Amino acid sequence: MEDHCGLITGDMEPVPLKSISVTLSINDFVAGVSATLNYENEEEVPVEAIFVFPMDEDSAVYSFEALVDGKKIVAELQEKVQAQRNYENAISQGHQAYLLEEDDYSRDVFSCNIGNLQPGAKVGVTLRYVQELPLETDGALRYVLPAILNPRYQLSEQSANSCLNIKTPIVALEDLPYTLSMVATITSQHGIERVQSNCSLSPIQYLGHDKTSAQVSLAEGHKFDQDVELLIYYSEVHSPSVAVEMGMQDMKPDSLMGSPSAMVSFYPDLPEVECSRACGEFVFLMDCSGSMGSRLSYRNDSQLRIEAAKETLLLLLKSLPMGCYFNIYRFGSSYEKFFPESVKYTQETMEESMKRVKHLRADLGGTEILTPLLNIYKGPSIPGHPLQVFVFTDGEVNGTFRVINEVKLNSKKHRCFSFGIGEGASTSLIKGIARVSGGTAEFITGKDRMQTKALASLKCALNCSVEDISLSWDFPPGLSASMLSPEKTVMFKGQRLIIYAQLTGTMPQVESSGEVCLKYTLQGKSLENRVTFSLQPKTNASFTIHWLAAKSLIQMKDLGSHETSDGEKEDVLNMSIQSGVLSSFTAFIAVNKDLNQPVQGPLAPRVIPRPMTFSNLPIICPYSTGNFHYNLILFLMILRYLSSNCSCGFLQPGTNPFAVTHNFPVIYIFLFFHKVCGENVLLHLVSLQKANGSWELDEELTEILGTNLEDMKAANPAKDQDPSVWATVLAVLWLHANGKDLKCEWELLERKAVAWLHDHADSSIPMLVQAAKSFLELSVTPDDLVF
Repeated sequence: MEDHCGLITGDMEPVPLKSISVTLSINDFVAGVSATLNYENEEEVPVEAIFVFPMDEDSAVYSFEALVDGKKIVAELQEKVQAQRNYENAISQGHQAYLLEEDDYSRDVFSCNIGNLQPGAKVGVTLRYVQELPLETDGALRYVLPAILNPRYQLSEQSANSCLNIKTPIVALEDLPYTLSMVATITSQHGIERVQSNCSLSPIQYLGHDKTSAQVSLAEGHKFDQDVELLIYYSEVHSPSVAVEMGMQDMKPDSLMGSPSAMVSFYPDLPEVECSRACGEFVFLMDCSGSMGSRLSYRNDSQLRIEAAKETLLLLLKSLPMGCYFNIYRFGSSYEKFFPESVKYTQETMEESMKRVKHLRADLGGTEILTPLLNIYKGPSIPGHPLQVFVFTDGEVNGTFRVINEVKLNSKKHRCFSFGIGEGASTSLIKGIARVSGGTAEFITGKDRMQTKALASLKCALNCSVEDISLSWDFPPGLSASMLSPEKTVMFKGQRLIIYAQLTGTMPQVESSGEVCLKYTLQGKSLENRVTFSLQPKTNASFTIHWLAAKSLIQMKDLGSHETSDGEKEDVLNMSIQSGVLSSFTAFIAVNKDLNQPVQGPLAPRVIPRPMTFSNLPIICPYSTGNFHYNLILFLMILRYLSSNCSCGFLQPGTNPFAVTHNFPVIYIFLFFHKVCGENVLLHLVSLQKANGSWELDEELTEILGTNLEDMKAANPAKDQDPSVWATVLAVLWLHANGKDLKCEWELLERKAVAWLHDHADSSIPMLVQAAKSFLELSVTPDDLVF
C-alpha cells in the first residue's frame, strides 16, 4: 500500500491548506474581517495551490498579503489581465507568486492561487474585507462566513472560463483536511444583548460592565462543514446614525479616497398602509431544479427545499387580495407556467393553482432562470396592476451578471423580491436582482422558515409605496455633500436605509455639527426623519466607510466582463484601483523574488477540496408529508416492526421501546407520527380558506376544530346569516388560539377574512366572537383580535 504524508484529497493527492483563521470585528452594523489561509507543502515537488471559495457579494476586499518565513509581502491591485499575466510570468521564472481574484461571472466567488510553493515551505496568506450586516426581521444583525459553494449551472459557453469550472475535489465532512478557527469581537454603543449561532460557540465574554463590548469564538476543533452564521442582538438597532471618516492623507483632497466620507443609517418608522385590495400583478417564479430536492440546511431534520416551497406558495396564494392578477412559473433546465398569461385572482383560478402546487417536484434538472424571466418581461402590462416578481431559488446558476443585467433593463416595469434557499445560494444573484429592481432579498438557512420571510415580503409588496424620497444636508459654510449611493426610489417598513456621501470643502477645525434630513411622501402625506451628527470624527487608521462607499459605487456599474459597457468598465477599473477595492476587472498580485534560488522542477497543481454535506444532495425522504406512497410504505414498515416485537398489541417483555434496532430505527416511528399523524393542522385550515377570505361550514372544518357539524350549527347565534360567517369567525379565533407563533404567516389571510366579515356581518361580529370563544372554550383576549 502506498503511504501518503500529511493531508490528502479523495484522489490521494496531498493538500497544502492546513487551516483557516478568521478574526472578526463587528462595530454596530459593519463587520471587518481578516482571514488567514495557512499552507504547507509536504511533498517533494513544488506545487500550485488553488482555493475556490464563496464570499458575500457585499464584501469589499481591500487587502491581500503573504507571510513567508517571517517576511510580509503585500499584494498590489492591478488590472486583472495584467495581474494574471504577471502571475504566470513569475511562476514560469520560478518565483513564488500569489493571486486573488473575483470570478468573472459572479461577485460572490473568489479564487486564491499560491504558485511555486517549495517542498517543506509554509506560507500564510491573509485577505481583509469589510461589509454591511443585514438586519433581520427580529432585529438581529446577521453575519455569515460561507463554507458551502454549490455547483453553478452553466448558462452559456462564455462562462466556461469561470473559476467555478475548476474541478474541485469533494470530501466527506470527517475527511475535510483543514480546520477553521474564528474569534469575533463585537462593539456597540447600544449594548449587546446576546449572540446566537448555528455552530458551537464559546460562552459570550463581556469586556466591560456596560455590555457595549463582547467576544465569542468558535468551539475548538470546528470543521468548516457548514456556513458559520452569527446573529447579534443589540439593545437598540433602530436609531438613526451618521458616521464621518477622514480621507487618506496621501490622496488628492477632492478624490474619492482623499475626501471625508459619511455613512448615514436611517430606520424610517413607516405606517402600514395597504393599497387598493385589487392592486397588483404577482408572478411567482419557483425553482424546481434537482437541487431543490435537498434539505434547507445540513441538519437531517430540516425540511426539504421543495416541500418548504410548496407550503410557501400555498400561503402566498391564500394571502393574495381579490381582484389582483397572478401566475406561477416552475423552472429548471426548462420552464412551465400555470397559465398562458397572468389571470385574475378568483376562487376558480386559486383552486386550479393549488392543485398544481401540490404536485410540484424537484425534477427539472439544472437552474436556468433567465429564459422564464425573459418570458415574464415579454408579457403585456396590466393597467393599474404593477408587476411584482417573487423569485425562489437555491441560486446555483452561472452567468449571474447576465441575469442581473436583464432584471436591471426591465426595472422600470417591475420589482423583484428574491429568496435564496439553503446554504450555498448565490448572494450575488439573490441580492443583485433585488437591488437593481427596488425589491428585497432574503436568505433561508438553518432554522429559518421560507414561509415567514416570503409572507413578510408580500406584505411589503401590498403596502403603498413611498414616493419622492430625498436627502438634504445642513452644514457649516464651506462644506457640502455629494451622494455616492444610488438614488433611493423604494423604502419598506422595517427596512434599514444606508447612504454614502462624499464631503467636499473645508472641514471645520472646531467642534461643530451637521444635520441630514430624509424626506418622503406616503399617500400624499409628507414625512421626514432628521439626525444631527458631529463633524469631528475619531482618529482611525481604518478607512471602512471609504471602502464600503467604493464597493457601493462599483456594484452600480460592475456586471462582469461580458455585461458591462466599455465606458463603465473604465469607470469601475479606475474606482477599483483608486480605492484598492477588488472588482471584476482587477486582481491582487504579489511576487516573492527573495528566494535563494528560483524553484526548479515541474509545478504540481493542488486544488483545495470543499466539504460535501448531506444537505447538498437531492434526496427522497421516506417520511415526507408531500409523498403519500412513501408515507404508506413507512407506515407498513412500522406495523411490521411492531408486530415482530409486540404481543397482543403490547411490546414483548424486555423490549426497549426507544431502542434503535438493526431492522428499523424507532426515530422513523417518531418522525412518521410527528410529520404525518400530526400533520400541520394550521396549514390544513389555511388550505380550506376561500379566495374571498371566508371558510365554509363543513365536516373538514369541524375535524380541525375538534367538534361535530351539528353542535357547530347549533351554537351559531346568527342562524339567519350565511353559515360561512360563523365558520369564518371560528376559524380566525382558532388561528389566534393555536397559531400564535406563526402569526406572521397567516396575518394577511386573516386580514382578508376580517374584511370579508365586515362586508357580510359587520354589526353582529362582536356577538359572534363571544359565542365562538365560548363554543371553542378559548381564552383569546380582545387585544389579540383585529375585528
